[in-house]
This record gives sequence, structure tokens and C-alpha cells, in this order.
Amino acid sequence: MLPPITLAQTGAAAGGHAHLGAATGMLVAMADTHYREPGWFTRNVFNRFVAFLTRHGVSVIGSRVLAVKGRTSGELRTVPVNLLELDGRRYLVSPRGETQWVRNIRAAGGGELRVGKKVEAFRARELAHDESVAVLRAYLKRWKFEVGVFFEGVGPDSTDDELRAVAPRHPAFEVLPDRSDT
Repeated sequence: MLPPITLAQTGAAAGGHAHLGAATGMLVAMADTHYREPGWFTRNVFNRFVAFLTRHGVSVIGSRVLAVKGRTSGELRTVPVNLLELDGRRYLVSPRGETQWVRNIRAAGGGELRVGKKVEAFRARELAHDESVAVLRAYLKRWKFEVGVFFEGVGPDSTDDELRAVAPRHPAFEVLPDRSDT
């Protein structure tokens, strides 16, 4: 059995925390919990409209409906997300930070992506902060008009160091085939 790992050993800043990634069992250090709650218009109009279109088979610039088992209720929770395709791999990024879907996907280790009647089960692998730099750059290149306000002035043309600095506040996951599909 491995000895316990302290928060200080993870490299997390003071006030931070760490968790075990459900899919990998790797310790993931969090600098501080960052969450930007959606405003009334986003929650009650925009997200509902995008989710409606996506549920009816219309993907809005890569949108999917993410369905993931709630970590406490066990009920399926859904939210519209942007699915990024980069170099033959697919990713989910949380521009708003430590959202409920992020916490649920960590606990469940995966979920479902839906467009219309097509449902794809997947496993999720959370990216290390250094690993997420290229993903964040591509995500911002594609959706900065929609999510740029959540990235503290960092954009697709920012340096790697600037992207690395905001990475702890924007969890990113690689979408992998569900093992039961193989």
C-alpha cells in the first residue's frame, strides 16, 4: 500500500485541494476551487435552447448534451457542452471551472454524449494542467466568442505560460471509448 500523500506534496497552492481521478486513480491537485455560476439568461434561455436543439439532432458548433450520473443522487444529470476535436482526439473543457458536471464526471469516471437519438457512452480521463495547454488553446480558438469571458483575458493567442496559469481553473477531460463498447 502506498503512503498517504499530503496536499503540499501535490504542488497545490495554499488553500487548494486534491482528489483522486475516478478514471485513472491519479492524484489531481487543485490550486483553488474556481466556479463561475451562469447568469439567468444563460441558465434559463441559452443553455435550454442549445440543449433543445442538440436533443433534436442539431449540433450547435459541436454541442452535445452531456449526461452523467449524479455523485450523490445517482440520477442522470444533463447539461449542454462543447465537444472539442483536436488531432484525432476529443475533449471536454469546463470554462466555468468546478461545475457540478465536472464533479460528477470525476466521481463516475465517464458519462454519455448525446446528439438527437445518438447516445455515446464514454470514459473520461482528466488532463494534467501541463497537458491541457494545447487543448485550452484550441478550445478558445473555436469558442472564445462564447466562453472567453471566463478565461481572465487569456485567449488562443496567449503564451503557453499564460494558458498554463489558468489551466487549474478550467478542468479538461479526454473523451475515451467506453470499455463496454469494445
